[in-house]
Amino acid sequence: MAPKSLHQRIHDVVSRIPRGRVATYGQVARIAGIPRQARLVGYALHALPAGTRIPWQRVVNAQGGISTPGGRDSAQRRLLEREGIRFDSRGRIPLDSFQWQPRRSDVTP
Repeated sequence: MAPKSLHQRIHDVVSRIPRGRVATYGQVARIAGIPRQARLVGYALHALPAGTRIPWQRVVNAQGGISTPGGRDSAQRRLLEREGIRFDSRGRIPLDSFQWQPRRSDVTP
C-alpha cells in the first residue's frame, strides 16, 4: 500500500475534528506528523474541492481567528457559529473553550 500524501494526512486529521470544536493550523500539522508546517495545512485546505465533506471551517489560526478572506463576514464564521462556536469582540474564538483536545492516541497518524 502506498504511503498517504501529506495532503491526505492533513485531510484525515481535519476530518476528526468534532462539531463545535476547532483546531489551529499548527495543531493539525503536529497531529499529522509534520510539525512546523502550518502553512502547508492552509494550502491543503485551500485546495479542497467545492462541496467537500472535510470540515475545513474548523481550522483557525493560532490566535483563534479566521484567516480566510472576509473575516467577520466570512462563510467560515457563519459555519462555525451554526456549530455553536462563539467569537469574542475581536472576532476571535476563545481557544480555551473551543479548541479540540484529541486523545493522545489520535496524535500520531
